[in-house]
Amino acid sequence: MNFYEKTKEFAQEHVEPYTRSSDEEARFPVETFEELGKAGYFKLLIPEKMGGLGKTAIEHQQAVMALAESNPTVGLCYMMHNVALMTLLLEGNDSLKEKVVNEIVNENKFMALAYSEFGTGTHFYIPEVDVREEDGKFVFNGTKSMVTSATHASYYLILTPSTENEEAINNWLVPLETEGLEFIEDHWKGIGMKGNVSCPMKMTNVTLEETNRIGADGSGVDQVFDIVAPYFILGLASVYNGLNLRLSKITNEYALKREYPSGENLANIETVQIHLAHIYTNAFSAKTLVEHAAESFVNGEEDAVAKIIAARIAAIENAIESATLAMRVGGGKTYNKGSEIERLMRDAYAGQIMAPSLDVLIVWLGKAITGQPLL
Repeated sequence: MNFYEKTKEFAQEHVEPYTRSSDEEARFPVETFEELGKAGYFKLLIPEKMGGLGKTAIEHQQAVMALAESNPTVGLCYMMHNVALMTLLLEGNDSLKEKVVNEIVNENKFMALAYSEFGTGTHFYIPEVDVREEDGKFVFNGTKSMVTSATHASYYLILTPSTENEEAINNWLVPLETEGLEFIEDHWKGIGMKGNVSCPMKMTNVTLEETNRIGADGSGVDQVFDIVAPYFILGLASVYNGLNLRLSKITNEYALKREYPSGENLANIETVQIHLAHIYTNAFSAKTLVEHAAESFVNGEEDAVAKIIAARIAAIENAIESATLAMRVGGGKTYNKGSEIERLMRDAYAGQIMAPSLDVLIVWLGKAITGQPLL
């Protein structure tokens, strides 16, 4: 059994029972994340010598996709932990790395990203948070706009301007219990991905030691494009491909069960068959692309980043089209929340606005395949 199939089994037992309530109540799937910790998923990418599972971007992609098939929100929040973790593992100083890794391995703590700001939106790599050095420490003031897993993750990776170079940025790791950290929880009113409880994170004189900075001063841009972007974009591609796979399964089942008095069902209608075929094709073409992109990245292929970006574009565009077609198949009953299709449609539409937005990604891909710098 490969890691994808293993995670699907886990998800059926520990994700699906809470998917509906998480959406209806806009509630973080706490029960699922407790089980993810117990099963070792938080330490997926941590090297074995540090107590982790020692897996790669391939297993990252497989796990996220499998989790998303049962609940896209879970796949989304989980993949952000992996992204923050990889940044720490590859660029963090030894003392910070040892502390956080120990807590992940032994206490099942997990991480999140806090990049976006109200002023810069999806251009999260242009932060405006105020940071100043004071008595050998660093003081932060400002607000991050959409922080996934807010109040539930134990650590938040933030981007800020450098204090030494106004054109450079830094990654910092902020513990949940830090004084001056506040989450504006009643702000979250998303129409999709409702369980991710994304909300603003306000920092008022938040003070951190220099050891909480990830890497050397001014190294944030390289971290964003060399580490964060590949794992994040690959993760989101996996989230929306998992969603599309679920849409195909659910819509097929609905078409087969929806019977007319004559005994025929929706699946007997040619127009419906066309819609089902398109949804299926969308799902499995995107699945093949995202799996290939993950392998390409692990193998260090020259065009790996372009393939990862293409995988996310395809996954999101295909999921949105599939959701639209699935709603046509479901008709009035689905529009009235009579099936899971309605929730998956709402979740699908969120993908195009998540940073980097779909439009930004398409521009990046055009630059990548013609040898131009992304910025």
